[in-house]
Amino acid sequence: MLSADELERYARHIVLREVGGPGQNALKQASVLVIGAGGLGAPVLMYLAAAGVGRLGVIDDDIVSLSNLQRQIIHATSDIGKRKVDSAAAQIHALNPHVTFEAHPMRLTADNAMALIARYDLVLDGSDNFETRYLVADACFLAKRPLITAALGQFDGSLTTIRAHEKNADGVFNPTYRCLFPEAPPPGTVPACAEAGVMGALAGVLGSMMALEAIREIVGFGEGLVGRLLMVDARAMRFETLRYTRDPQNPLNGDAPGITDLSGHR
Repeated sequence: MLSADELERYARHIVLREVGGPGQNALKQASVLVIGAGGLGAPVLMYLAAAGVGRLGVIDDDIVSLSNLQRQIIHATSDIGKRKVDSAAAQIHALNPHVTFEAHPMRLTADNAMALIARYDLVLDGSDNFETRYLVADACFLAKRPLITAALGQFDGSLTTIRAHEKNADGVFNPTYRCLFPEAPPPGTVPACAEAGVMGALAGVLGSMMALEAIREIVGFGEGLVGRLLMVDARAMRFETLRYTRDPQNPLNGDAPGITDLSGHR
């Protein structure tokens, strides 16, 4: 049950017909793991905490640096040199003491991914490299956990939801991350953020949309992004949606699956 303080805190959610008391209770009972407390993870964590998600976890092995502060709004100047998970924990506690925050100051690897992901209902990937994205996507499929994943470019971004362990209304498995991106681009072809740059406010846009999609997944209103890739062009302020389907040749839930564990990521 929601306390009197929570009823007042979440009043603007509760009066929404699509959320109401049951939806807010669902948020309180939910657990979400966020991969990375950086440009995408920062707004995700803040909005999910503000929304009343009961248990939030974040995994990140980095420390706060001055160059992070242009976009990673969960951290402050006084946090420079601190672990990002500790800086995020302090901010989340100050924002909403009803949220249980779990810090995982480590790097996600093939050795710890399954055990960590299995502890949460939903995973949001805000990582900045393809190696981690494929690892998270494969682990979520094997652990039977839904995944919301986003990526940032200089002035563009994308967002989708993966529920590849489940079937759609036609009895066909939903597409995997590997259906959308069968292979990672060759090393060196996609410049890192430090080299190419990124528009700071764009991270806030995509991170907020990740949080919105997570809330929608938990509460259950509207149409989600399973099988749809939302693309944002900040130069033209244009939003487009691309539909994609299961590839029978994909190695996870294809006709002849080849990935049954995370050994290929070691």
